[in-house]
Amino acid sequence: HRSLTYRKHRKQPGGRGYAGGLDHHRILFDKYHPGYLGKVGMRYFHKLRNKFYCPTVNIDKLWSLLPAKAKEKASADNAPLIDVTQFGYFKVLGKGNLPSSLVKAKLLSKLAEKKIKGAGGAVLLTA
Repeated sequence: HRSLTYRKHRKQPGGRGYAGGLDHHRILFDKYHPGYLGKVGMRYFHKLRNKFYCPTVNIDKLWSLLPAKAKEKASADNAPLIDVTQFGYFKVLGKGNLPSSLVKAKLLSKLAEKKIKGAGGAVLLTA
């Protein structure tokens, strides 16, 4: 069986675009584009995206959010207040380390809370 290139070109013998992806071009789709066809997962009807909106930040990035003046003023007895909601974050996660500071957030992971308190800081939860 020869390919379609040995004779005259006659319009679109295989169809236009993705035509035949489910039947006569199936081998090509499965070989070069695995996972392109079919469905996956479950559907969530009328999902309110705002309900699930929760940007996160790790504690190793918190110090970089502070302005330079606040970093200079910070000392062992004068810990800076870091309000993550001002920077567009809701939840603080526990990757990395942080010097003693007061962290204000809507949500915190257990590890983040443990590390902040372990460094001599404190946590403020807001609604």
